Amino acid sequence: MKIRVGYEIIYKCPQPTPMILTLSIHPSRASDLVRPDTLRTRPSIPIRVYRDGFGNWCSRVVAPKGEVRFTADTVVEDSGLPDAVEPSARAHAIPDLPDEAILFLLASRYCEVDRLTEKAWSLFGKTPEGWARVQAICDFVHEHLTFGYEHARPTRTAWEAFNERKGVCRDFAHLAVTLCRCMNIPARYCTGYLGDIGVPPDPHPMDFSGWFEVYLGDHWYTFDARHNTPRIGRVLIGFGRDAADVPISTTFGPNELKRFRVWTDEVAA
Repeated sequence: MKIRVGYEIIYKCPQPTPMILTLSIHPSRASDLVRPDTLRTRPSIPIRVYRDGFGNWCSRVVAPKGEVRFTADTVVEDSGLPDAVEPSARAHAIPDLPDEAILFLLASRYCEVDRLTEKAWSLFGKTPEGWARVQAICDFVHEHLTFGYEHARPTRTAWEAFNERKGVCRDFAHLAVTLCRCMNIPARYCTGYLGDIGVPPDPHPMDFSGWFEVYLGDHWYTFDARHNTPRIGRVLIGFGRDAADVPISTTFGPNELKRFRVWTDEVAA
């Protein structure tokens, strides 16, 4: 199947403002692009692209004074299959983990492993190791938190989400990531496109989505504590320790978000 994805974001800046944008589709999906995933700006400004420490594509710009529009529109070839489910995937002993997975056991900006470790072991210490334990964590987070766009707060941490019992998709992901790390399961935060393919349409405006991946059985597997069911048509933009590593934009100066629109739709055959 083919999926059309893209965005339109407009900022208003009172002065020239440096920005880093993490909006390009992840290199792991490069071969699936039907046409280039090109960032366009209005007015036209120079763009410098680089790969960050996690391999995500990032774009550096200096937004001019006034309004600047960022947009992209592309088509992605997708298998049309839901997220993989592998109940037999085993957990790894820490000495057996690859070096690159160790980072995703540690505390980070939004994932306070130290504050939730005791609670995590009391909740999940008797669950079967491996896939079943991660699923138990997803089930808990899915039931423990109430989803609502009105609950969005960019500074909310996993510990705060656990206590406040509400949030948006990034809060669901942060709490699940933290609980997995508490249980010695490497977990990383992911952001990207996720449309209403194969499910009833959501009446709210489309947004980028947050989910997470865990390392089990020598493989990174996708989990989604907010929806808590395999979904069709995820298109990864980036991953990191938490949302601080893959923000849509990092701005180095005052600005006002004037417009924000995201689309991800199945293309008719």
